Amino acid sequence: MRSSAYVTLLAFVLVSCSVLSVAALSKSNHKFLGRIVSRAEETVQNIESLFHKEKPKNATAEPKQWAVLVAGSNGYYNYRHQADVCHAYQVLRRHGIPEENIITLMYDDIANSTENPTKGIIINAPNGEDVYQGVKKDYVGKDVTPETFLKVISGDIRGLKGVGTGRVLQSGPADNIFINFVDHGAPGLLAFPSSELHARTLQDTLLDMYQRKQFAKLVLYIEACESGSMFEDLLSDNLNIFVTTAANAHEHSFACYFDSDRDTYLGDVYSVMWMEDSEKEDLTKETLFRQFSIVRKETNTSHVQEYGDLTIGKMKVGEFQGKGKAPMASNGRKRVSPLLDAVPSGDVPLEILRHKLRKMNSSPGSAEIQRKIRGIEKKRQHLKDSLRKIVLKATEDEAKTEFIITGRLKLTNFSCYEELVNAFSQRCFHLSKNEYAYRHLFVLVNMCQSSIPKEVVIRAMDEVCVPHKFTGII
Repeated sequence: MRSSAYVTLLAFVLVSCSVLSVAALSKSNHKFLGRIVSRAEETVQNIESLFHKEKPKNATAEPKQWAVLVAGSNGYYNYRHQADVCHAYQVLRRHGIPEENIITLMYDDIANSTENPTKGIIINAPNGEDVYQGVKKDYVGKDVTPETFLKVISGDIRGLKGVGTGRVLQSGPADNIFINFVDHGAPGLLAFPSSELHARTLQDTLLDMYQRKQFAKLVLYIEACESGSMFEDLLSDNLNIFVTTAANAHEHSFACYFDSDRDTYLGDVYSVMWMEDSEKEDLTKETLFRQFSIVRKETNTSHVQEYGDLTIGKMKVGEFQGKGKAPMASNGRKRVSPLLDAVPSGDVPLEILRHKLRKMNSSPGSAEIQRKIRGIEKKRQHLKDSLRKIVLKATEDEAKTEFIITGRLKLTNFSCYEELVNAFSQRCFHLSKNEYAYRHLFVLVNMCQSSIPKEVVIRAMDEVCVPHKFTGII
């Protein structure tokens, strides 16, 4: 009633003002009079619309399930990351998630790579089926960035105008969201092809999504080394978010399924475990906590973790991965345990070369493989030596340097750490072009936690490093 009275009053005032104004004009000015009356009517309609907004079209719609799948790496030796994500896409589709509700980010340089002997095909297990066919890719190549990912999950459709398909989550307060991220990681960050996503940035976006009521419940599965550090003591338990990670805050995740035909690893242990479980279970009955418990038990290569609102673990997996009862057929394929040849993610490049060397069996090409192995080992040692020199210059203390190079302190000083990570990538070794560096960022954590002034550390970097002289330290 009150809003109706306001509309009537405002309309009366506007129309009266228009009439008085017209009265002062020449009666012959009929065109101007028409414009005045028309404008008054338009204004009244606009004011009425403020008080009588239509309900959102999805206000009474059925709750929807949304998914965002991200493979954050590139390069054929990282084959497994895109294989994991393509497999996840198939799992969700087979369980009934509509393709229009799945948004995929992957570099897409593996399926048709010159190194891939089966062009256009990606598999995620020995003798496995093609998981690449049918995958709708929304963002590929240079568009796979932290910024794109954050805009996708936050629903920033304007921010992605002209980028990829431009698709973003269009979820509402009754909808559930499933996010699966696969790539390299380090303390407090997840890697993308050309940059990094820091823990606090992700936390800020998740909090903003919660405050804007973009979901009922949100579940994240994260496959990355040290992935627990993205959430440990950071993610609140009252945001309706449940997370499981492949590893704790200071250990590797593990690659698996080396394929001698493709000369690469096909999957990652944690990812393979949860997807194989989803394929054989009735997801309308299995709870998230049961899936977590199974994956944690079977993934004995690392310590699978859970964070956030653990009560969400009582919900059914199908609320996030689809309720359809259509597990993937095995096509008669005998299951092979991913634990048989599992290796730490950071060891993959060298392990691939060692597999090739064994396969060559002292053939003429083996000398070239041995040269590549020595080259990688030499570059890795140079990176470690550079870090030691930086620490020694910053501390001027051998004992303290040894502790910082070998110790593992808990990351709490994120401001210092983020600045040092960016400085190290800009002044010394570009992280995304030297993935081995991710394995040693704990040294920067230790310097921050040891209260060494960041200005002193950055000055030491400038004295020790030649910016971007080296690439390909993997």
